[in-house]
Amino acid sequence: MPVKNKLSLSVQYADTRLAELVPRAAIRRWAQAALLAPATLTIRFVAEEEGRVLNRDYRSKDYATNVLTFAYNDDEDPDAPTQADIVLCTDVLLREASEQHLPLTQHAAHLVVHGVLHAQGYDHEEDAEATEMEELETTILARLGLPDPYAGE
Repeated sequence: MPVKNKLSLSVQYADTRLAELVPRAAIRRWAQAALLAPATLTIRFVAEEEGRVLNRDYRSKDYATNVLTFAYNDDEDPDAPTQADIVLCTDVLLREASEQHLPLTQHAAHLVVHGVLHAQGYDHEEDAEATEMEELETTILARLGLPDPYAGE
C-alpha cells in the first residue's frame, strides 16, 4: 500500500460551475494518491479567460489549457515539502471530457493527478519523460479505480 504523505490542500473555485460536481473531498483523494512526498498545494478552478491569461503570461501560449502547474521549490532543499499552485480550466476540462466521451469526474481526476505530478518535478517534454509520467499516472489512476487515460491513443 502506498505511503500517505502529508498534504496541506486549498481548493478554490474562482469558476464555481464544478464546485458541486468536483467536490473538495474527491480532489483531496486524487491529490493524495499522486503525492510522493509531503506537499502544500492550492488547486484552483478558473474560467477560460483566466486560464488563457495565465497560459499566455507564464508560458507565452495564448490559449487556455486544461491544467497549469506552478511549482515553487524546484531548486530548494530536496527534503522540503512540495509547494505548488495547480490551475484547472473549467471550460477546457468540460470540453475535453465531452469530446473524449469521458465522465467529468474521471477527467478531472486525471488532470489533478497530472498537475500534482508536475508539481513534484515530472514532465513530458521528452519521450522518455512522457512515458515515465504516463505510466505513473496510469498506476495512480488504477489505484483510484479509474481506467488508463492513454489507452485510446
